[in-house]
Amino acid sequence: MFCIVTGGAGFIGSHIVDALVAAGDDVLVVDDCSAGTERNLAHHRASGQVTFLRRNLLDDGWQERIKGADRVYHIAADPDVRQSAMTPESQVRNNIIATHRVLEAMRAYGVPELVFTSTSTVYGDATVIPTPETYTPLEPISVYGATKLACEALISSYCHSFEMRSWVYRFANIIGERSGHGVISDFIWKLRKNPHELEILGDGRQTKSYLEVGECVRAVQFGIEHSHDTINTFNIGSEDWIDVVAIADIVAEEMGLSGVRYRFTGGARGWVGDVPRMQLSVERLKGLGWQCRTTSEESVRTAVRAMLE
Repeated sequence: MFCIVTGGAGFIGSHIVDALVAAGDDVLVVDDCSAGTERNLAHHRASGQVTFLRRNLLDDGWQERIKGADRVYHIAADPDVRQSAMTPESQVRNNIIATHRVLEAMRAYGVPELVFTSTSTVYGDATVIPTPETYTPLEPISVYGATKLACEALISSYCHSFEMRSWVYRFANIIGERSGHGVISDFIWKLRKNPHELEILGDGRQTKSYLEVGECVRAVQFGIEHSHDTINTFNIGSEDWIDVVAIADIVAEEMGLSGVRYRFTGGARGWVGDVPRMQLSVERLKGLGWQCRTTSEESVRTAVRAMLE
């Protein structure tokens, strides 16, 4: 196949590229490297299977390059939930407007399939946990979650209006090698500055599902292979959860630190838009035969080791 990966130089996007190359596909990565880096794709340069185009999706000059593609993996986004409460325009432009431009380019050049990375935050403060894909009402509490939900609506409308097919994946916290964002990298950075004390946002009891990125990509590809409706929406996450203090304990242990004092900023939410309790139901994907092969704790430990290396 010939696949486009927007945001393919970033954390999850580069792992998607790895999987596509391993499957023998040709890949065009479109990325402005505002969050990713070409270093994440360096090991593919000699294969000839990956072409890199440095472009911002909000600019022109990339659309005609998707002509002839079989599928677009639209991974590019502004993923900063905390920052979205302070500068929401970036989220609206880089998530909603960019997604609309991708869909328009697909319509113009006849690309039939889209894979989209959404988020658990579309559910907001869900009262049903584990939360299934059928949960309502969808009431995001962050601008980030709202933009992803808007993108889902746009994708649905384009698929039904223009004979496209899509796979929409609502992710739990995806972690692992090449990640530079989130609680683990935050803790590592803080403990490198001060190995004696760690600031933890909120009360430390926030409890969520975490999944290692390789397992996440495997689930993405499994869903594509086993579900062929016009719109295919799946949760992806582990089947358990872990709290922030336990994550801090793992990070400190893997860094060889002992006696670290934890200082909490207080409150149930670590920041505006933070969802204190999140675990997704993955029964829909399991119903097709997928099985999660790791736990949240195992995923966290694997991610910490990879990020420290």
